[in-house]
Amino acid sequence: MINTLQDLLTFENIYLFANWGVVPFWLLLIFIPSHPITKFFCHSVIPFLLLGAAYVFVSYQIFLEENILEGFKLYLGLDGLNEIYTNNSLMLVFWLHFLAVSLFTGAWIVRDCLKYMIPKILSIPCVVITYFAGPVGIIIYWFIRVFYARKINLND
Repeated sequence: MINTLQDLLTFENIYLFANWGVVPFWLLLIFIPSHPITKFFCHSVIPFLLLGAAYVFVSYQIFLEENILEGFKLYLGLDGLNEIYTNNSLMLVFWLHFLAVSLFTGAWIVRDCLKYMIPKILSIPCVVITYFAGPVGIIIYWFIRVFYARKINLND
């Protein structure tokens, strides 16, 4: 059983499972943001535990390969970043990180929209843009939020 599980948990499979695994969470956030199912699955720790478990597993595999210190090249410039992305395991760790952070941000946008009663028609584009280009979606949402909340709060 363990050998079959290890055969199943290749970096390619983890990448595919993570990419396709976050799609239902995003669909819940987009189409039924105030439903209890969305609150249970998207606003809880469930998706982040799953992505975090994959993150820990891949990090452990990197540790076993003894190339864990390659990550420090990240701060040496763009060439170092480019070199990191030639290693599939390190690239997968960064991708899992991106998926978790963008999903967390999308869930926050939906919770905040519900809090300030921002129309769903305005929140949907922000959530979709956050899925594809995280910071741009947050900026667009922030401008919409300022209009609906009628206050500028930089630390909320």
